[in-house]
Amino acid sequence: MRFILSAVLFCLAGICLPAQSVKTARKDSTIRVVIVNGDTLWHIDLKEVVIFPPKTFKNRSQEKQYWRLVYNIKKVLPYAKIIAATVTEVEYQLNSLPSDKERKQFIKSMEDSLWKRYEADMRQMTTTQGELLFKLVDRETANSSYYWIESFRGSVSAFFWQGVARLFGTNLKSKYDPKGEDALIEQIVNYIEKGII
Repeated sequence: MRFILSAVLFCLAGICLPAQSVKTARKDSTIRVVIVNGDTLWHIDLKEVVIFPPKTFKNRSQEKQYWRLVYNIKKVLPYAKIIAATVTEVEYQLNSLPSDKERKQFIKSMEDSLWKRYEADMRQMTTTQGELLFKLVDRETANSSYYWIESFRGSVSAFFWQGVARLFGTNLKSKYDPKGEDALIEQIVNYIEKGII
């Protein structure tokens, strides 16, 4: 009953208020007013709702694999987001530097500071987590890890690190396919970002 009463009062408030005073609705609010042919219409921005079917498992082993994947994604997703933010910052800074020498010095200093900060965490990651990180970097930045190494460190360095990755059974050129082979990863990432799991 309260909900119906609130909805009626909300609608009546829109009718009773003059259009000039309503037009100045705050820009950060999710409710706005749009005037079309002299009529005042309420416009409400709603967050996107993603609906996935309930998860069912064939057996206990499949359920364990799923929750292991959730654990691994939760562990590496923050690093993928940090990498995406860092890449954006580095690109911006590099564009403002006038000479190649300054760019190389900046990249070296960034690399050293990141290595000091995250080396221990990266060494703790498993091969599976590393593969997920490569895919999630591609998801967050729209480019593979190989592309970023090649862009910042050159093709020789990218080739070297690709060789090292191949020794461990991974690929720096891994592409993220949210509608294909990485659909489950995309679903889990969406659950994590929406606070469901």
